[in-house]
Formats: sequence, C-alpha cells, structure tokens
Amino acid sequence: MTEDTARRPPAQSAAPPVPPSGPTQPDVDSEGDGRPLWERLATERWGEGRLASVLGIVVLVIAVLLGLYQIYSALFVSLDAYLHRVTHLLFVLVLVFLVKPAGKGAWAKSTPMGVVDFLLAGTAAVVSLYPLLNFGEIVQRMGQPTGLDLAMGVVAILVVLEACRRVIGLFMSVLVAGFLFYAWIGPLLPGDLAHRGYTYQRITYHSYLFQEGIYGVPLGVAATFIFVFLLFGALLQKSGGGNFLVGLAMALTGRSPGGPAKGAVVGSGLVGSVSGSAIANVAITGSFTIPMMRRVGFKGHQAGGVEAASSTGGQLLPPIMGAGAFVMAEFLGVPYTDVVKIAIIPALMYFLVVYLFVDIIARKNGLTGMPKESLPRVRDVMASGFHFLIPLVVLTALLLLYWTPLRAGMVAIGVLLLVAMVRAASRLGFWDILEVFVIAARNTLLVSVACAAAGIIVGIVGLTGLGLRLSSYIVGAGGGYLFLTLLLIALASLIMGLGMPVTASYIVLSVLAVPALGELGLSLVVAHMIVYWYSQDSNVTPPVALAAFSAAAIAGSGAMRTSVSAWKYAKGLYLIPLLMAYTPLLLNGSLAEIISAVITGCLALFAFAVCLEGYFLRATTLLERVGLGAATMALILSSWLADYFVNLLPGGLAAAITQATASIPTGNAVLLNGLSALVVGAVIVAHVVAHHRHRAGLPERFDEVDQVEDAESSSSTQAAGTAEKGSVD
Repeated sequence: MTEDTARRPPAQSAAPPVPPSGPTQPDVDSEGDGRPLWERLATERWGEGRLASVLGIVVLVIAVLLGLYQIYSALFVSLDAYLHRVTHLLFVLVLVFLVKPAGKGAWAKSTPMGVVDFLLAGTAAVVSLYPLLNFGEIVQRMGQPTGLDLAMGVVAILVVLEACRRVIGLFMSVLVAGFLFYAWIGPLLPGDLAHRGYTYQRITYHSYLFQEGIYGVPLGVAATFIFVFLLFGALLQKSGGGNFLVGLAMALTGRSPGGPAKGAVVGSGLVGSVSGSAIANVAITGSFTIPMMRRVGFKGHQAGGVEAASSTGGQLLPPIMGAGAFVMAEFLGVPYTDVVKIAIIPALMYFLVVYLFVDIIARKNGLTGMPKESLPRVRDVMASGFHFLIPLVVLTALLLLYWTPLRAGMVAIGVLLLVAMVRAASRLGFWDILEVFVIAARNTLLVSVACAAAGIIVGIVGLTGLGLRLSSYIVGAGGGYLFLTLLLIALASLIMGLGMPVTASYIVLSVLAVPALGELGLSLVVAHMIVYWYSQDSNVTPPVALAAFSAAAIAGSGAMRTSVSAWKYAKGLYLIPLLMAYTPLLLNGSLAEIISAVITGCLALFAFAVCLEGYFLRATTLLERVGLGAATMALILSSWLADYFVNLLPGGLAAAITQATASIPTGNAVLLNGLSALVVGAVIVAHVVAHHRHRAGLPERFDEVDQVEDAESSSSTQAAGTAEKGSVD
C-alpha cells in the first residue's frame, strides 16, 4: 500500500541487460546492495559516516517499536481510537524527518538542514506526546481549549503539512492549506461557496483535538488494518513469496506469444493481491519481468507500460486491496469482506483487458514466447514454494467468514511465519525479522501521512458543509445526466492525481463526488467503488504517472512515453466504472442480470482493445474499428441508450417494446446488447475470414473476387482474340 513519492520523471538509465540464456529464476524479493535496509535509509539521507550508522540504528529501533506496538495493540490491548492514532502518527512523523530530506538538492543534506530535521523530529514527538500525556484533562475541558492546546495544534498542523510535502509533494500540502483557508474565509466568499466562517481557534481544535481532523477515520484505518497487511506483505517479500508468485506466473504463461508480458500481468496480479500497492508491485516484479519482456522483443516503453498497468491492478484485486478499500469499508460502515466480494469480478475483468492488449501487441509485432528450456517448470515452482499459498488461503477464508481484517491479518502473519520457518529456503533469521519491521515501517510512511493530511480535508468538508455544495455543482454541470457526471468525476480524479497518491485522492474525491452520484440514483457502495477505481489513474496517467515512472526507470525508456503506454493498457480504469454504473456488475442484481453484465462487459472490453490497438489477427480496417468502437459504447451504456431510443418511438410502439421486454432481466437493454453482440460477431467473423483468405493467397474481399474474375475474363478474351487473329493470318 505504499505509493511512490516522486513527482518528476526519473532520469533515463541505460537499457537493462539481457538476461543470460538457460533457466531463469526470478529474484524479485531482494533489495539494494545487500546492506540492511535501515543502513541504506540512513545513508541515503545522511551520507556515509558515523552519524549515518548511528541514525540507522535509531531508525531500526523506531521501526521495531512501531511494529511491536501495532502487534501488541492488535492482540492484547484495545486503546482509545484517538490515542491509538496519535501514537501511530508519532512514530511515523519522527521517521519521516529522519529519513526523508527536505528536497532533492545538496542543500537538503547539508549540516544546517540536518539540524532542522532533528528539530522537526523532536517537534513532531512533542506535539504527539502532548495529547497522550494530557488526554484526561483535554477531555474534561472538551470544547474549551487552552492557549497551549491551540499552540500545540497550530504546530501539529504545520508539522503534518511539512511531512506531507516531503513524502507526497507540494501539491497535497497546498491543497490542505487551501481547505483550511476556506474554512476561515467563508463569509467573504460569493454565492453558494459562502458559509458562516470559523475562527482559527475552532479550525485548530477541530483538526488537532477532535476525531475528524488529523486523527480522523482515514488515519485510524492506516493505523490498524493497513499496517497489519503491510507487515504481512513485508514478511512475504522477505521470505521469498514474491519469487514464488512471479515464477509461477512465468511458468504458466512464458511460452505463449509475448509470454513474459503475460507473466507480468499474472505475476503482478498475484503479488498485488497481497501487497495492494502499484509502486511496490513495479519495484518487486518489474525488476524481473521488464528485462524478460525486452528479451523477447518488447520495446522499453511497452514493457514498462505493461508492468505499470498490471501493477496498478494490484490495488483492485482482493484479498488485500489498496489502502483506499479499507477506508471505503469504514466510510460505508460495512465489513471489509463485503467490499472484497463485490471487487473480485471487476478486478478480474481489468486484468483480462490488460492481458488482451499484451496478446494483441505480441501478435501485431510478431513476438514469440520464451524457449521452454529458459523457463522454470510449474512442478518445480510449486514444489519449492507451495507453502506460500497456505497463508493466502487462510487469509481469504477468514475474510470470507467475516473475521475483521485486523484479526484475519494477524492470523495470516502467524501462519506465514510458521510455514516460512518450516523450510530452509524461506527460513528467516533474527536480522531478517528486524528488516521485516523496517520494510513495513518504510512502506507505511506515505500511507499514514497521506491519511493524516486527507483527514484534515475531510474534517473541513464536514465542518463547512462543502461536500453538499460541490455535489450540487457537479450534478448541475453534468446537466443531471449520469454519464456526463461520471466524465466530470473522472476529470477531477485526473487533476487530483497530478499531485496526490491514490489513497488521498480517493478520500478527498469520495467526500466531494459520492453525494453527487447518490443524487443521480446510484447506491453508496457503487458510487464509492467508482470513485475508488477512478482514483487509481494517478499511477498510469501522464503527466504524473507514479507507477509508470518507476517502470520507466527499470526499462530505461522515456518516462512520458512509458506513461502513455501504461495509460492505454489501463483503459479498464475508465470503462469498467461505467459498467458498474449501468449494469449490476457489483453483484447488485439477480443472478441472470449479473451473468449478462459480465458477458456483455467482457465483450465490450474485447471490442475496445481490438478497436484501440487496430489489430487482431491482422490490421483492422477503418470500417471494422468504427463498428467495434460503436459496439463498445452500446454494450457499456446499453441500459441508458436503449431506454433513450425507445422513448423516441411513438407511444404505442414504445409501450409494446417495454412490455415485451419487461420479463427479461436486462429489460430494453437486451435488444441493444443483442444487436451490439451481432455487430462484434460479424466484424470478427469477417476479419477472420479475410485473414485466412489472405494467408491462402486468395482475395480478401468479394468485390476483389469480382475484380479478379473480370480481369481473368478480360485476359482470356484478349488471348482468344489474339489466337483467332493469328489463325486468320
């Protein structure tokens, strides 16, 4: 659930080396140069030397204390929610100022800035310890903060903004500051944006000593469920589970056309289903899959784009989805298991469309799979790593039994540790276990800081009533049409994704856009899932595409070109939410309706992939692409378009059609779905026939047959005339 903090494209590196011939074993779980992670983190910030060595130990101690505190609070003690969130953020903020420099230049690592960072770490500790040590008194004077309360609150907000700037970027910090300013300047604003306004004392108290600001629901989710699954992912990575999952994917798909790319799709899905982070997925699997894709002929930007798009799907696929999914469950007030159940089908459809793009690109460019001798055998992979499946099965089963994510995650960690210790290849030593805590702590920095900053925004929206005002604006701008409103929300998500990680983007967009979708008739769960999917686009959509930038660095390709490729392959992020809005794809209908939605949805995604890429068995014609594009939109928007066109018919005919289709699960949409399916089928059949005729050396179109026959007839007539003339002579 970590997300990349880079805001600029990485410098292009040389093309990755071509892997040697022979069986290739994935190694996606190792990091760095062999030194412990805590030493590398300290060295990256403080340089080589004694100070870095000492601070490396400090980072290790803080990370271990954070992990032990989280485990202890999950197993034995139920703390007050506010105090638990404060304690969690205390560790996180201190770590941020110890390992994250203030900037990218040399000045940020100078001695004066080192002093500033120490002061900021100490300040973060003070403003966090203050409510912990004075909690009883603060509760007694609830609503009547003292001057010291307010001073600590102002400093705490500034510390969070600076931590947010370092970990996420300036955009997010400015956005949070803008919302704080909006709460204060309300009476001076025009029109519906105006509100009563609040003093800085009320704003500070609400954001610092209240459970609707920094220490609100988003941070509460990060401090409980999310950290547990980050710890699970770190343990899986350190014990070699990532190698097993990627190796299994390569063994299953490596020999097919474009095999390594298909292995990247499957492997990233498997790893992402337990890591829940696009950026972590790219770093874990991309270091192996991208060079393998280059080896069989994929261009750098294609290989990076496939990996980025596939890794983005990891945040959509259960059992461990992205951090936003846990926040969604809290917002909806439903068990996380309910979110998992409805997320499975759309996630699989997303990977299907990425897989289709890979297959089409491979056939289009004549790319083959990898030789059998260079791939691991499925039997060997399973024999070496089957034990990693046990904790995954246990985790999934417990979630389906409605165990809380916290309890299920802790049990899964225990099972994973047990099975890892049983086999020598995955057995962890004392220092390995310490590094697991450091990996989890490092990965939680961005998520926790993003949730704390987003919590301020959520609190301000609730305090001022801004959510309802913006909701009416969105509905009005969309003219009351659901389709136009969805386009506006997708655009808003794209803009937010320019400077915010996906979790923060989802939190902010959900409080602003979900009410608008609710006004247009969508249920809360459908509205939240649509916003959650849209928020993932910051990983793959240029000009700021975090996962794509990471993949470009590995592939040695241009960041922007890789981003465009990833954006193309990840188009399911935009199409599948439309299916959620117009069909019962989220299990919100009868069995027949759900089956119909899945079939028509898959057909629409297939038609779209072929239309966009312009290739199936051969290059498609303009007419074929137009037909497939029209069929795609008709299949996705069938319920809306069918009702719209039926209403244009004369009253008697419209009523007759509606009555005739009333007993059919999909109603009037069945007519348009059937027609669209026929169009797709006709185009594909014509395409296949033309392809086979071309391979046989025959004319591809019947008009060409007529032309050939006319030419042959003309040629025969001329030959006969010449022969007759010769005989006469």
